[in-house]
Amino acid sequence: MKPIRTRTARAIAVAIVAGSLALTGCSSNDGGGKGKSDAKSQKDAAEQQDPVAYGDAAASTGPAQEVPGAKPGGFINVYMQSDLTHMDPGQIYVSDAGQFANLIHRGLTNFQEDEQGNLTVVGDVATDSGQTTDGGKTWTYKLKDGVKDEDGNPITSADVRHTIERLYSKVIFDGPTYIQSWLSGNDYRKALPDGPYKGKHLPDTVLETPDDKTVVFKFSQPRPDLPQALAMAGYGIVPAKQDTKEKYDKAPAALGPYKIAEYKPGKSMKLVKNTQWDPKTDSVRHQYVDGYNFTSTVSQPSQTKRLISDQGEAKNAIQFTDSVDPAQMADVVTDPQTKKRTIQGYQPYVWQLTFNLDRVKDKKVRDAITYAIPSQSMVQADGGRYGGEIAGGLLAPTLPGFDSTYDPFGKLKKPNGDIEKAKELLKEAGVKEGTKLTYAYSNTPRGQAQQVILKDALEKIGFDVQSKEIDRASFYEQVGKLNNPYDLYMTGWGQDWPSPSTVITPVYDGELVADGASNYSHIDDKQVNELIQKALKQEPEEAAKTWEQAHHRIVEEINPAAPVYYSKQIQLFGSNVGGAKYSTESSYIDINDLYLKQP
Repeated sequence: MKPIRTRTARAIAVAIVAGSLALTGCSSNDGGGKGKSDAKSQKDAAEQQDPVAYGDAAASTGPAQEVPGAKPGGFINVYMQSDLTHMDPGQIYVSDAGQFANLIHRGLTNFQEDEQGNLTVVGDVATDSGQTTDGGKTWTYKLKDGVKDEDGNPITSADVRHTIERLYSKVIFDGPTYIQSWLSGNDYRKALPDGPYKGKHLPDTVLETPDDKTVVFKFSQPRPDLPQALAMAGYGIVPAKQDTKEKYDKAPAALGPYKIAEYKPGKSMKLVKNTQWDPKTDSVRHQYVDGYNFTSTVSQPSQTKRLISDQGEAKNAIQFTDSVDPAQMADVVTDPQTKKRTIQGYQPYVWQLTFNLDRVKDKKVRDAITYAIPSQSMVQADGGRYGGEIAGGLLAPTLPGFDSTYDPFGKLKKPNGDIEKAKELLKEAGVKEGTKLTYAYSNTPRGQAQQVILKDALEKIGFDVQSKEIDRASFYEQVGKLNNPYDLYMTGWGQDWPSPSTVITPVYDGELVADGASNYSHIDDKQVNELIQKALKQEPEEAAKTWEQAHHRIVEEINPAAPVYYSKQIQLFGSNVGGAKYSTESSYIDINDLYLKQP
């Protein structure tokens, strides 16, 4: 999944900047008092570790189960503080766009979520979650009847082939790369450098479409996680007739229940019902409201203030991927009526201070910075106990096998950092007082608040910190450049599905050091690379031990990214919004079940 705005799919992840926070968030107004005891804990996170089930044709047949009390009609107002990172499915690997994708895009599969947050992969455009007869090397998908794009064009296997093949072209520079690399190796672009745009295609030995209704994926080794990978927003269908290459990112064609009626970049967007969407083909989504009015200029403090007041249009409004403003947290969690209008959950994201290993080459320096980080203050700037918990490692509590005692840098014992230890290590490394460090941060309230905290801590141990602000919408694009000019940057990553493979592989595999890839530290360690390849070939129980070994080597022996905190979510919605609940799949408000109580 994931970055936050972070990126992930199953949390949808992969380094995604989740909610932006206010400078005043570093104060002690973290929602103490009445709300103190019910902030989500690692026990809640453990409940999100259940393995994902694979659904059959019956589970994949629409319509979706009705939401009790749901009524049709009206528009929901969506508050955002900046524009979506992408709208082209192939570019979507960040959480805000992933949330949006479920409204307008559809893929071969999707995640169906029950009231307890348990997830089942079901067929979306496909009739089921997939069929394999050889242990996961070959997967066959049959397409449902009646699935059309917004102009009424039926979706065929040619559209699925086109969707996969366009990911090989330079048109797509963001988004997940699992399926492309599984089919064609890590240098997959060489297999089809122009994508499908010049008439060439992947061979049938890799991807076969024997008829209009059948798609067959053929891998060189078992890929049991394919149904989950295909459920990522990044593999949403792009109909061949509708593909406008680079322009598609601003005007995609809808297959889902809503379509874009009006879009003013950086300001607003209006979604209305897609009349070509047939609920009988969809076992996940609903089309209760007439549409959504997005406003992408509402700051996090303003969102929170409006929703607390619950007046006028705010009664019909939701926070999309932003969280409650930390400075107003106490106002939310100590007032019973306001608190009733919140959703809470443990996110799959880990926030880490990532080192550019091409620039910060000495491990003692990286360790010193890690010891110096005041993790508690960083959490405080993101909502206190409602925003996160101090991290010991780089794997989240939502992952199976999470070890809550793992804390090699002693962050739980010294939550505000160990300045003396940091100074000792820098002395050993021979680092001179006043050495410059360039720190890149996102221009969100949270990014700005945490920049102040980090700069202060690093200056205490003798560094001259040069802070460089990057626009939120392009942050991961900028730090994802191999030749970026930054020494340090905060990144957030969440698993794409409940396996360490979807964290350690995309973020720490040396074969994925490339422009636009999510190996933001540029780590390329022979032993880690070998452990990754070993784990990917093992059964889950055996692989768990290998992933743990890789994790420990990454954190303790290399330290490409300092663990800072595990992320939690708390969001507000208006009193007229019904069906609101936390989604373990998206780690935000469940966008599929919303309606207006009084349309």
